[in-house]
Amino acid sequence: MNSAGAPVIEVCGLTKRYPGVLAVDDVDLSVHAGQIYALLGLNGAGKTTLIRILLGMIAPTGGSARVLGAAVSAGQRSAWARTGYLVEAPAAYPELTVRENLHLYARLRRLQHPGQHVEDIIERLALTAYAARRARTLSMGNLQRLVLAKALIHSPDLLILDEPVNGLDPAGVVEIRALLTGLAREHGTTVLISSHLLAEVARLNGRIAILHQGRLLAEHDATSLDQHRHRHLHVCTRDDATAGRVLRDHGYHPEPGLLLADARALARPEEVAAILIEAGVPLTELRPVEEDLEAYFLRIVGADHA
Repeated sequence: MNSAGAPVIEVCGLTKRYPGVLAVDDVDLSVHAGQIYALLGLNGAGKTTLIRILLGMIAPTGGSARVLGAAVSAGQRSAWARTGYLVEAPAAYPELTVRENLHLYARLRRLQHPGQHVEDIIERLALTAYAARRARTLSMGNLQRLVLAKALIHSPDLLILDEPVNGLDPAGVVEIRALLTGLAREHGTTVLISSHLLAEVARLNGRIAILHQGRLLAEHDATSLDQHRHRHLHVCTRDDATAGRVLRDHGYHPEPGLLLADARALARPEEVAAILIEAGVPLTELRPVEEDLEAYFLRIVGADHA
């Protein structure tokens, strides 16, 4: 077992090069017990490559990684007994039923009383109505549930999930979110997920690492993420040119479109309104605007989101 307080996942200077591609570029990160940690990035950001390294599926070019106290190397399996995972596209034996797939996986995991584990996980993942169906007949969403059930059947200490809500309808996304937060809060399960959906991972109330072109650009918890989003006061008048001059004369710094990002304006919008009214400038709208999560994410990675 890990010593008290030791990270469940510890990555130092991790790098992975392919011919012509730097997939993971000198990444450092730590994930602690009971934490939900999300790797967020566009397709090709390096999320899946990083996960595959952590699972010992591929070898890094440089740096090191430890999972559940054990050094990771390609082909090592020491931490797998305590790890559940879903990597890339969901897969199952197509001619076996949901229940048969899970029984097979329970036997591979050498679980005692496998039947009980199977029925428990079928109920937890809302697969009861599909338990007798062959995997090849499942919708993408229910196939995703089956693969998640396989990852969870042995009650792992660490859960590593690559895009776990792909293919799920909105109700399914909410269910998986509740499942993951419950595992972390009630059972102390450590959860590492990858996603390209900032709004969704923000709802998990964990830690978020933004990856782009293999590099770790930023790390946030819910509080710091909120603090880094841009805010401004949107001012609308019938004479924007005059309003701009008046505001500058009073020490404000209006941006194009009469946007005020000054801390003073954000703290006291009524003062802005009073200044314009006193100057005889007809004010038609005054409202605070906060950068949404997607706009923040695209700004950080430098994408064009005009």
